[in-house]
Amino acid sequence: MNDDSQEAVDAATVMKRVRDASEKIRAELSKAIIGQEQIIEEIIIALFSRGHCLMTGVPGLGKTMLVKSIAEIFSLSFKRIQFTPDLMPADIAGTEIFEEDPETGRRAFTFQKGPVFANIVLADEINRTPPKTQAALLEAMEERQVTAGGQSHQLDQPFFVLATQNPIELEGTYPLPEAQLDRFIFNVVLDYLPAEQEEEMVKRTTNPQRPELSELFSAPDIMQIQEFVREVPASSNVIKYAVKLSSSTRPREGSPAFVQEMVKWGAGSRASQALVLAGKARALLHGRPNVACEDIKALALPVLRHRLLTNFHADAEGITTDDVINRLLKETPEPQG
Repeated sequence: MNDDSQEAVDAATVMKRVRDASEKIRAELSKAIIGQEQIIEEIIIALFSRGHCLMTGVPGLGKTMLVKSIAEIFSLSFKRIQFTPDLMPADIAGTEIFEEDPETGRRAFTFQKGPVFANIVLADEINRTPPKTQAALLEAMEERQVTAGGQSHQLDQPFFVLATQNPIELEGTYPLPEAQLDRFIFNVVLDYLPAEQEEEMVKRTTNPQRPELSELFSAPDIMQIQEFVREVPASSNVIKYAVKLSSSTRPREGSPAFVQEMVKWGAGSRASQALVLAGKARALLHGRPNVACEDIKALALPVLRHRLLTNFHADAEGITTDDVINRLLKETPEPQG
């Protein structure tokens, strides 16, 4: 068997395994998490895309349990960092400490790893820590490494940051700058559960038995899927549609009139990349060999909502970035041909 045939077999094997495991993933998570199916899918897509995810929601919606459960079924190490105003960069990345070898008596600096050295890191309430600490996390997210004492230390792979922020209690917070918001492939929004699902959640969580989740993937499996996601083909029409959606959010000549009226700042080119890459992961998760415009539409809200900035007119009329994106989806036709 030649190399091309072997690669085709490997690709088919990966696709089949992800497709077959898709329902198992949902079934396993449903043991610990009630509802939130769309949120779960978006987080898994972000992980498969080798991106990072921002999660917005009020306290008490089960964000930590959700992330811990995902780490468990993917057999990945998990760390939670509670961000506070007094948190320093060394508290998350690690620091150099001066130690003495008890056998030789030799003294030297050694690097003590911080909690960011894990496969999945939950950065809880990231907007409560000062910009200096936020910037340290940004290096880890973008470069997949931390620097201490002039030395770079590679992070564990795969590496996935899920940061949460509380939309209420704005006093004493440090809003993330646009440059750092753009580093998150998704901004997913957790809402309250319907009454029926909340009743089931209370019933399960107040029982003495804790659900045991089965491991479906290992770290090497995830890295293989992340590599394969980039090989999923996207036609020129799909790429054109993704770019059209992103560029239409920019208030300039030629963009829709309501965008020029309501949007102060639109999405950059990284949004177009995120739409296509996440679309590839979604297609793979749904068992399809190529990405379609339906994947772009399905992911437009989590990809674009944190990359748009509405102006005073929109705020005065109660128009949100989600409203702008939903209108764009209705008014932007798919390319033909």
